[in-house]
Amino acid sequence: MQTTKLPLTFAFGVLLALLVSGITPYDRLTWLMETLPVMIALPLLTATYRQFRLTNLLYVLIGLHAWVLIVGGTYTYARVPIGFYVQDWFGLDRNPYDKLGHLMQGFVPALIAREILLRMRYLTSRRMTAFLCVAIALAISSVYELIEWAAAVAMGQGADEFLGTQGDVWDTQSDMFCAMIGAIVALLVLSKWHDRQMQSLEINRQDKH
Repeated sequence: MQTTKLPLTFAFGVLLALLVSGITPYDRLTWLMETLPVMIALPLLTATYRQFRLTNLLYVLIGLHAWVLIVGGTYTYARVPIGFYVQDWFGLDRNPYDKLGHLMQGFVPALIAREILLRMRYLTSRRMTAFLCVAIALAISSVYELIEWAAAVAMGQGADEFLGTQGDVWDTQSDMFCAMIGAIVALLVLSKWHDRQMQSLEINRQDKH
């Protein structure tokens, strides 16, 4: 059942978290750059809610992704407290919180692409849809890495907090790999649930007409 309360609750939660995070972030410019996608997505999703409502599954995942970005922007990815706990538990060389962000960068966009491609009937083949969803997620990840590169060129050392490489020369490649893994896992684990939610949404839409 596709209820309206769930997406509205998550939207309010994201907005509240964004406002609170902006009070005293570790670095104001980094916070702005990291949370800018949330600032763009929230009004966009609100404006398109009636014309092209997404599944509740997607709204929840987008909300979770937004919280990951907000937390990363508040502390900077290299300083997120829970990341240090994970680092200690597994004996890692660096705070791994940014890798969670890049996993979500593949996980969520892959399902957004899937919903648009299938509901708009751009594709009917599930295999081709899955392939393109992974490709789209990787394209988004690569564009983000290009933005990071542009920030590094424009800001010099001032971009260190935004980049969050923590001395890893392969950070760009591992970020994109994480996005690819996130996209593949999302499609393998959630496709059937996603299909049921899209079917329910279509039934509700037809009943209203």
